[in-house]
Amino acid sequence: MWRWLRSALGRLRGSFPAGGGSLPAAAMERAVVRCVPSEPKLSLRLVLPDGSARHMQRDQAEPLARALARIATNTAKGHAKAAKKSKKARAESGPVEEAAAPVVRLFSRDGEVVAEEVPNAAAWQDGAVLQIGEARYRVERNPPALTELQLPRSLLAGFPVCPKVSAEFAAPQHCLFRWYREQRPAAGGDAAAGDGGPSWVEAASTERVFTPSNALVGLRLKLRCTPGDGAQRYGPPCEVESSGPVEAGPGACTFDSRHLYTKKICGEGSIRAVSYNILADTYAQTEFSRTVLYPYCAPYALELDYRQNLLKKELAGYNADLICLQEVDKSVFVDSLAPALDAFGLEGLFKIKEKQHEGLATFYRRDKFNLLSQHDIAFSEALLSDPLQKELGAKLTEYPLVKEKVLQRSSVLQVSVLQSTTDPSRKICVANTHLYWHPKGGNIRLIQIAVALSHIKHVACDSHLSIPVVFCGDFNSTPSSGTYSFIKSGVIAEDHEDWLSNGEEERCNMPLSHPFKLLSACGEPAYTNYVGGFHGCLDYIFIDKNALEVEQVIPLPSHEDVTTHQALPSVSHPSDHIALICDLKWK
Repeated sequence: MWRWLRSALGRLRGSFPAGGGSLPAAAMERAVVRCVPSEPKLSLRLVLPDGSARHMQRDQAEPLARALARIATNTAKGHAKAAKKSKKARAESGPVEEAAAPVVRLFSRDGEVVAEEVPNAAAWQDGAVLQIGEARYRVERNPPALTELQLPRSLLAGFPVCPKVSAEFAAPQHCLFRWYREQRPAAGGDAAAGDGGPSWVEAASTERVFTPSNALVGLRLKLRCTPGDGAQRYGPPCEVESSGPVEAGPGACTFDSRHLYTKKICGEGSIRAVSYNILADTYAQTEFSRTVLYPYCAPYALELDYRQNLLKKELAGYNADLICLQEVDKSVFVDSLAPALDAFGLEGLFKIKEKQHEGLATFYRRDKFNLLSQHDIAFSEALLSDPLQKELGAKLTEYPLVKEKVLQRSSVLQVSVLQSTTDPSRKICVANTHLYWHPKGGNIRLIQIAVALSHIKHVACDSHLSIPVVFCGDFNSTPSSGTYSFIKSGVIAEDHEDWLSNGEEERCNMPLSHPFKLLSACGEPAYTNYVGGFHGCLDYIFIDKNALEVEQVIPLPSHEDVTTHQALPSVSHPSDHIALICDLKWK
């Protein structure tokens, strides 16, 4: 992280943004101290009187006297080195004498000299003053600092640009943002400034998220971010320029009409939930996907950067309180979705599939919920080692081929217990999963969902006092399947046809049951997955109908919109699935 401070230290001595900081003397230099209790050393960065930048690492427990002595020695060496380099000094003064070490002292905020036996960790307090000879430095202990500032590689007009902002001793919501656009060249002129670099003009936006207009197509963007901690302390600002210009957007998207229903965040007592398989890049960027699965989709529309633009606009426009996503690449979660949705007030949780690069993500609105606990599992591991699954595991041993197949799957279940920020008595268990995909895998899915519901029961009913359940996911099961029937009815017979889904060799007959009364909040749409060779309803938001009821279901895109470019994904839709959205309320 210190590379940011290093680049900014020289040009920002003593400077703060308007309204920030509390520095009484603008001329005073800065001595930046980083001291974290979990680390054995503290670091000190400052520019010595001779102009040389220094970075010192000192033990937190050592006496202050040793650190001050090292500063004095470095200062003397710096003066001597500068004098030796001066031809004028050599000509006029002859041999250069060894420079005397200056007096170095540290004063507390109230002006008292800090005793030299005080440990470094206690001595270097924010607001203290370090004196080196005649020079004085204001000590800034753990000031806000940016550790990362990035802009997306692809920028589209009409789509939000969400920077990735990582900071230490600061929070993105307390940072200051200022956006700039490239100066468009005059007719026959050159956009470059006199020094050969681009000329920038303020874009009249100080928001964290910036949506470029069509007027900015062809121009690059620049962001200046000043880290803040919410206590009127600000660190050195950093700037980042986009790698390419703003490009024209695709025009109307499949989700535009849906945003008309979700312009505002739900009121208190209501919950807007979204479930969405967003199509992992690891699957979209294969030769098989481009030539067999999605040959109708323009290649550029399968590119991750392009799809992320659409996805971020789509999700932000739903103003959801809960978002459960499937097929989330780890890098997409870390670098794109988590930073973007954080800017819209959503906190993200991620569970990766074993042996794969994608997994599940659950986001919840910070203003409405606090996270109480997480209870994520991998189905295969749970069957092998979780006492809750001992009975089911014992039954499976009678069907070794099926058991082996179940254990080979990497499917996972994400379970989060949330508590209302306004009514602590209201808690909710949010589950998210993506079941086995194979068309003949009905028997595998039945076992996976049995594991899932058993685990959810333990969390929602045994660990807590029967809190409501919202169970989202891509269940890869149509409404006519055994899995869907089992979830809704609470039972599955041992002679159900899905136990024979992959033939007699993998027959697996066992009756199953669960205690929940679950309802598909969005009903049974004609399809939630629409590709060239298949369309059907595979995704659901199941809710505990004893505690929750459906306030409204956001209509799916029209069939005309879905098939404008033949099928999904397309230039106007980022996935081969369609998001399910509904507003729920407590009974």
